[in-house]
Amino acid sequence: MKDIRPLIGISVGDPAGIGPEITAKALLLPEIYEICRPLTVAEANMMADAVRFSKLHQEIHPVSAPEEGLYRCGVIDVLDMKNINAGKIRYKTVSAETGRASFEYVRKVIELAMAGKIDATVTGPINKEAINKAGFHYSGHTEIYADLTNTRDYAMLLAHENFRVIHVSTHVSLREACDRVKKERVYRVIRLGEDAVKKLGIDRPRIAVAGLNPHAGENGMFGREEIEEIEPAVMQARSEGLNVEGPIPPDTVFSKMQGGQYDLVVAMYHDEGHIPIKVIGFQYDERTKTWGSMSGINVTCGLPIIRVSVDHGTAFGKAGEGRANPESMIEAIRVAARLASHRQS
Repeated sequence: MKDIRPLIGISVGDPAGIGPEITAKALLLPEIYEICRPLTVAEANMMADAVRFSKLHQEIHPVSAPEEGLYRCGVIDVLDMKNINAGKIRYKTVSAETGRASFEYVRKVIELAMAGKIDATVTGPINKEAINKAGFHYSGHTEIYADLTNTRDYAMLLAHENFRVIHVSTHVSLREACDRVKKERVYRVIRLGEDAVKKLGIDRPRIAVAGLNPHAGENGMFGREEIEEIEPAVMQARSEGLNVEGPIPPDTVFSKMQGGQYDLVVAMYHDEGHIPIKVIGFQYDERTKTWGSMSGINVTCGLPIIRVSVDHGTAFGKAGEGRANPESMIEAIRVAARLASHRQS
């Protein structure tokens, strides 16, 4: 009988960070294997080391192709890239060697997805400095995916439970971000966001579009982007039947979504969207010096393949110690499986 569980390729991220550990911990859950077939793209010896220092009980099963995986709980199927030996990994350290390895993992899952050999991809945290040291000049995962899939029209969507944000711009300076607030781009991000949220199970998403300026410009007193660029984009989307409002002052729109008024907010730039979702999803306790929660995920919209990511970094400070929180990786795998199942149907 054909196994209908979607096949999910997981690039674990930078070997010197917490990616291998949180991947191993996520794959301890029987429910993950009920909803998908997870294939880890990494080094077999590196994953074995993560299992060891995390004091887990899992078997490492190296494979050379997705069809060789066993895909059962208690076994980590690893597409063994053989890029770096576990003994040479210096946890907590930025290096060209680990940057190169992490880039190769990402490139491999993209190749597999583009070839139709896996149904979706999940990405662990990479270190931007490390991949640039290795000669791969990208500002993040989103830009790698866009380049390697030849995608020009894309956007980053962050989600924590029912709190969702999609961005008009991300990894650019604040000055450049303001220049990128144009009607055509705002309109396209509204459409990308609506499509993504519908695939997550909401038939008619309620979308709010944030302003760029304080008080959404206060009728032109604090800037005219709302009048000249954002409002026309909202009106175009509404004329096409989308359930969208805006521009709404950014200092209130996120509270309204948290209270249940909206399903998605379109943010104008990186920090406008990232700060509120990380305040909600990340909970740090100064007394214990630990993160009680590191939830939230990142979906790249507009790609020809599915890509879901953790919404946190490599956390070098705790790498190699076995105390990293896998919440975001678990949720990323769940969402990827849901999106893949939606595409299959």
